[in-house]
Amino acid sequence: MRRPSSARAASIGVTLTKLAVEKELDWLFREQPTEDYGIDAQVEIVEGEAVSGKLLALQIKSGPSWFKQAGPGGWWFRPDAAHVQYWTNHSLPVVVVLVHPETERCYWQLVNRETLVRTRSGGWKLLVPEAQLLDGSARAPLQEAAAGDPYVLRIRELQLARPWMELLADGTRLVIDMEEWINKSSGRGSIALGVDNEDGAEPTPLASWGVFLGFASYAEVVPQMFAWADVDVHEETYDEADHEQYETECATYDEGDQFFTQDYAAWRSGRRLTGLRPYANAAGEVDYWRLELTLNELGKAFLIVNRFAAEGEQQLRCSTWLNSYASPPFPRDLAAGPVIQPTGAPE
Repeated sequence: MRRPSSARAASIGVTLTKLAVEKELDWLFREQPTEDYGIDAQVEIVEGEAVSGKLLALQIKSGPSWFKQAGPGGWWFRPDAAHVQYWTNHSLPVVVVLVHPETERCYWQLVNRETLVRTRSGGWKLLVPEAQLLDGSARAPLQEAAAGDPYVLRIRELQLARPWMELLADGTRLVIDMEEWINKSSGRGSIALGVDNEDGAEPTPLASWGVFLGFASYAEVVPQMFAWADVDVHEETYDEADHEQYETECATYDEGDQFFTQDYAAWRSGRRLTGLRPYANAAGEVDYWRLELTLNELGKAFLIVNRFAAEGEQQLRCSTWLNSYASPPFPRDLAAGPVIQPTGAPE
């Protein structure tokens, strides 16, 4: 079966954009699942050696066809109305990235009311300037676009993580697989979020991204990245790894019979096998972690608030309640609107 040329172009576009974000900007790139309509990736701003929680959403288009319609100092990109509505209502600032596969250059433009242009036919177009390369020159304007009130940024992060919270609330087990290059001063590593299907197979992937945490501890930073969940070691993985290490250190063999120089409980008590930690190491270079998420009180509360915001009825102002419970009573004209007698209020 032949692979469509459009799929190849899209894959190249994501790869080149990821390279530009990580190499030129030294930020975090997180490719999004294909189910996420109109958004191909998220970028998290890194300030110094600290992840900031400031995010951008990217729509990536790759191939010569996107560069055919020249505009003043760049190229016109023509999104459909559905995408424009989705992007302008998105919880994150949205950036369109055009990737030229021959030059391997990436050009960007923010999507907002200032950059969108209405056409005579009632459609939309967006000018992507040739001068706006996705390189070091993009750092300041994209940082400014991603910046916002810390309260708003934290709410955005919760909104983006809502599908994962809902999986946990439904009883799905989510795990974080990490590879940490322990001899790199950059704190280089990778994180993958997936579903543990409890069948012994590898987790079903949900999202993955590279990280550069500097000298920060993975055990401290990762729980902050998933503030809506409690983070603990994946019990099955660590039990198996601990038993394998126990056998390596304590097992001896005599004519095919296995003996242990120390019982397992005593062996464990002499080691620091508590808290967040790697379960294996490869060649003294890479630590492997598998952690499990459990929805915490913040996550549960957010789902309740989100459900109310999406489905709840508009709240009515209740002057009867104000007059009954306030001390001293408020004037009746202070709270305009229907007068409702709440359950339990004085008659």
